[in-house]
Amino acid sequence: MRKIRFLDTTLRDGEQTPGVHLGVERKIDIARRLEKLGVDVIEAGFPASSKGDFEATSRIAAESGTVVCALARANESDVRIAADALKGAKKPRIHVFIATSDIHLEKKLGITREEALEAVKNSVSYAATFGAEVQFSAEDATRTDREFLSKVYSEAIRSGATVVNVPDTVGYAVPEEFAALITYLKENVSGSGNVTWSVHCHNDLGLAVANSVAAVYAGADQVECTVNGIGERAGNAALEEIAMILTMRGKEAGLSHGIVTREITSASRFVSDVTGIRPAPNKAVVGSNAFNHASGIHQHGIINDRQTYEIIDPRDVGVDESTITLGKLSGRHAFAERARALGYDLGEEAIRATFSRFKEIAEKKSALTDEDVRAIISEYLDGLEGKFRISSFQIQSGNKIKSMALITLSAGDDLFTEAAPGDGPVDASFNAVNKIAAPFTGGGDVDLLSYGITAVTEGADALGEAKVRIRSGEAVFTGRGVSTDIIKASIKAYLNAMNKLIAAAEEKGEGQ
Repeated sequence: MRKIRFLDTTLRDGEQTPGVHLGVERKIDIARRLEKLGVDVIEAGFPASSKGDFEATSRIAAESGTVVCALARANESDVRIAADALKGAKKPRIHVFIATSDIHLEKKLGITREEALEAVKNSVSYAATFGAEVQFSAEDATRTDREFLSKVYSEAIRSGATVVNVPDTVGYAVPEEFAALITYLKENVSGSGNVTWSVHCHNDLGLAVANSVAAVYAGADQVECTVNGIGERAGNAALEEIAMILTMRGKEAGLSHGIVTREITSASRFVSDVTGIRPAPNKAVVGSNAFNHASGIHQHGIINDRQTYEIIDPRDVGVDESTITLGKLSGRHAFAERARALGYDLGEEAIRATFSRFKEIAEKKSALTDEDVRAIISEYLDGLEGKFRISSFQIQSGNKIKSMALITLSAGDDLFTEAAPGDGPVDASFNAVNKIAAPFTGGGDVDLLSYGITAVTEGADALGEAKVRIRSGEAVFTGRGVSTDIIKASIKAYLNAMNKLIAAAEEKGEGQ
């Protein structure tokens, strides 16, 4: 059996999802989930890009027992910073990349093919001096001239790369074409038999998973992917889909993998909670409808034998078919057990805080579902790293008066209060938050791109979940808030997004 390795890039490429900003602690939490999931390599970040990425990569490298990878452009500065971030790693890997397609060389980098080859030689050989495993990627490989691409990979291998990655950076390839490219490269690249061949596919045409699997069948030994398929533009190849394809169909082709599939749903939901990006209901493997049967014919078949309409046993991907009803009479132990069953490893302080919030909501609801519990916990996790929290708010609104909001936010022991008018109570609240946060955001206007509120569960006593997207300059941040009071949920969501903007400004040294 040929084992296919999984390089997970949720923490690097996944964070490039528009609106996603992960703090250091949340990245470490995700890394722990990835290790439990059984991934072979964790791409922890791009250390040269920011202090936050350097710190997250360094701390994950020191803690993890699996291979930890750091991205670097093909220059000595990036490579040195990546190596520094990986100093504490038990199994370090430096991932060097440079674009190789003519459009990227000319329009983005402004260099010739010869200059690109020289950069590959210098950067890869320099990376090899640090004693770490070296991976090389030719960005936009699928739009690169094949003969030149072969020269690039040959040079990378001669210079010390032991893993070579073929990215379909803009999701342009189709499966047959991509498989043929892998075959061509393995036949024409010098030293190809002595390295691990990897693929990194994007989903612009909806073919990221199909292209990755086609490449594996053509001889690739590593797939690069993200949990829930999140990532730049239309996203990356989804880890859970590739893992289950290989689980269900790989044996007949002599393929195996090390993903612990029972951890898939837990990892998916955790990443969803932390990023605020929910998989579509019809998303394969982890969508809310993946094991939901509405048709009477299907239901009858499932009752007789699940295999009539389910090729995957839900338990194999960690879907618990049983439910526990929690309410106001439930104790802390029952709540903590349910949190653990849902995949949350919370300390005593986190349990205390989330249970207190649970009891508050339970007084207003007859029963709380798993979705309610996830919302409470993810709301708590969202607020851990934020500068501001809601202390109090007062709203004046009506059909014959101008809406006004008086908001008090706390930052440690300090309180900040501002009042502002608006076109309705929500707009007034957002304006008041803006006035408080303005000195800490690095200057510039903050635009509200989208706002919406939905019920987490059904019924008149349902939790309301508000989601917002804001933009400051070119950066976009998302926020979410949960409450039985929709105004409070809205303020929480906006403040959550604003806290991410403030964190980004502080990281750049622009905030107070």
